[in-house]
Amino acid sequence: MNDVSDLQLQTKRLVLRPYSSGDLESLHRFLGDPETMSYYPEPYSRERVQGVIERNQKTWRESHFGLLVVIQRENNEIVGDCGITLQNIDGTREFEVGYRFSKDYWGRGYALEAAKAVVEYGFRTLGSRRLCSYMPTEHHASRRVAEKVGMTFEKSFRNSNNRGVLTSVYSISAS
Repeated sequence: MNDVSDLQLQTKRLVLRPYSSGDLESLHRFLGDPETMSYYPEPYSRERVQGVIERNQKTWRESHFGLLVVIQRENNEIVGDCGITLQNIDGTREFEVGYRFSKDYWGRGYALEAAKAVVEYGFRTLGSRRLCSYMPTEHHASRRVAEKVGMTFEKSFRNSNNRGVLTSVYSISAS
């Protein structure tokens, strides 16, 4: 893959593509929302969202992974983001499948649909041997998504990067 600007993952209802500079308003609408971001230390400011966009554009150019904007095919609206990032999970650097969706789209199966496409991309295209997801243990919906994409519970730890909350780690290995 030479030009990641052409990358698109498609599912029945969604299109996933790398962030673009024009995504700031749509991304800030949900990443800045206190309810949507209730499992994070705080909602993101516009400046932080801009930084997320710039870091992900750089990571995609250099490494061909990162977060992707998730667009609902039916109305071409950005409903969330999902992708693979390199995270420090309890002292170990891991490739993590993360997903965040606007509260307006919770309960519709979009996180599962997007996460399945991203896991497949990680194994088939990137050649990853192992992928993880981690989330506050109390975030039952996120845990169910991890389980439904085939991940199994691995451990819990107190996440010093997220207010010391008890955090669950799930993982899946390539078959």
